[in-house]
Amino acid sequence: MNTVNLRGRDYLAETDFTREEIETILKVAEDLKNDRANGTLHDHVLRSKTLFMLFYNQSLRTRNSFEAGMTQLGGHAHFLDPSKIYTPALEGHEVAYSTERVADVANVLARMGDAIAIRCYGDPVDWNYGDAHKILREFARCSNIPILNMEDDIYHPFQGLADVMTVKEKFGSFDGVKFTMSWAYSPSVHKPRAVPQSAILYASMLGMDVTLAHPEGMELDPAIIQQCENYAGTYDGSFRITNDFIEGIEKAHVVYPKAWCGTPIFQPPIGEASETKTQEFFDQHKDWKCTEEIMTLADKNAIYMHCLPADRGFEVEDAVIDKATGKGWKSVVYDEAENRLHVQKAVMSLVM
Repeated sequence: MNTVNLRGRDYLAETDFTREEIETILKVAEDLKNDRANGTLHDHVLRSKTLFMLFYNQSLRTRNSFEAGMTQLGGHAHFLDPSKIYTPALEGHEVAYSTERVADVANVLARMGDAIAIRCYGDPVDWNYGDAHKILREFARCSNIPILNMEDDIYHPFQGLADVMTVKEKFGSFDGVKFTMSWAYSPSVHKPRAVPQSAILYASMLGMDVTLAHPEGMELDPAIIQQCENYAGTYDGSFRITNDFIEGIEKAHVVYPKAWCGTPIFQPPIGEASETKTQEFFDQHKDWKCTEEIMTLADKNAIYMHCLPADRGFEVEDAVIDKATGKGWKSVVYDEAENRLHVQKAVMSLVM
């Protein structure tokens, strides 16, 4: 591993980084995880440093893994509830009594801390696809400290890092790993695209054989698909799309079925701003569910993955998500969740 200097960099999208830089982050995460297991402390790494966390959406794993990570690195994480502060507004937008320019928020926090982490997607930007990512880019433009993406409407770069770290732990390398990211049914249509898009981007960048499975009409961002195809060509992997759930799962080493929203939910020109139309489409595909029978179609040593929270009984049967031991395929969702802590510590230690 070459020494890569990431100090001061924003972490907004995996596509901002080279494969070598991503591999460096994963190696640091592995080292930090091993050290924590054997009792080695790292509370000097970010001693007296502050991370501001701005959540427009609720969180369990993201908030607690960042807070725990900052504590373990010797720093402190401030939780900022948007309902208790002025809402940052983009340049050129009218500023009301309840809003404040992104530039003002970013510059003030940069004078007091060492990084700003933001989660924003869906309702806070009225399902205007891409607007949340624009807000994070605006924070990065205005701030002289790193901006960290805790999930927006295009990317979830830390979840994707945890996903591929888990794959590396279970299979030893990425070479020849068949990675299937599949849509799955949920009663709720309010599911951003960020997790599946980041999952296939990382898997393609790292040279895996990637399958994206979804019903017709559940397509992801065309720009993301093009980037995956480019990565596959560059790094000797493969990328394909199928509209057949069974075909997508067959012989897969990684089975990752998760709901994401249909295009109609987005505002024009991407969609039609129609939750009703999206719900009707979801309800036509209730058979896209991960069951024990489905898992037997995968490789005999396959792993079931999910970013959590999973919609139990809809996306997946309890018998699948809870099978963490025994022979054959197994669920690794809690390993995956734990790895959020380690990859985030790695990125924070490198950029802060």
